[in-house]
Amino acid sequence: MGKGVCFDTGGLNLKPRDGMLEMKKDMGGSAVVLGLAQALMDAGAPIRLRVMVPAVENSVSGNAFRPRDIIRTRSGKTVEIGHTDAEGRLILCDALTEADSEKPDLLVDCATLTGAAKVALGPEVQALYCDDDEAAMTMQRLSLALGDPLWRMPLWRPYRRMIDAKCADIDNFQSTPLAGSIAAALFLAEFVSATGTWAHLDIMAANPITRPGRPEGGEATGMRALYGYIRQRFG
Repeated sequence: MGKGVCFDTGGLNLKPRDGMLEMKKDMGGSAVVLGLAQALMDAGAPIRLRVMVPAVENSVSGNAFRPRDIIRTRSGKTVEIGHTDAEGRLILCDALTEADSEKPDLLVDCATLTGAAKVALGPEVQALYCDDDEAAMTMQRLSLALGDPLWRMPLWRPYRRMIDAKCADIDNFQSTPLAGSIAAALFLAEFVSATGTWAHLDIMAANPITRPGRPEGGEATGMRALYGYIRQRFG
């Protein structure tokens, strides 16, 4: 599953100029999973594969959603809009609900979800959230061997209080500027219950500068690591 926000202005919580300049990459999660799916199909991997790409724009308009709106999700849970620029998790939560209903062995989502992840890890290392210790360790080990590094981050459940809402089941934005990437992952975790292994990648999906073999611009961060893990796990 890949976040497909084709362009993210921030909505009514409009981004400043510098933040806006890189927002055509906010569909990076969808690009990664489409590339991953193509690679798995080309290799004839012995798996039943379903690819989901929730695709939207997040723009200012007459019917744009507003701060403190209440949205009912596919799961039935209600979400209070603490920030209109936290739109990616709103489309992912509905897609996660649909995917989780199939009780898959492995559910992976990739998303350019938070600026907090790149502040913590920089552009070259991608944040990995996964409660399955064996899967997380294997993904991280393979990612380092393949030169596509993932780093496991904590799904620290006590931080769930950061996304408590006053008027709904959950808020789409944390009540503090701290732990933004963890709070976003915990929001998504609310919509996964029946899946065997769930992994969430909060990715950069771009190279800010040119390096050997990696020109400036869009980059399929996490794709090689996930491909290696899926081929090893499922043969």
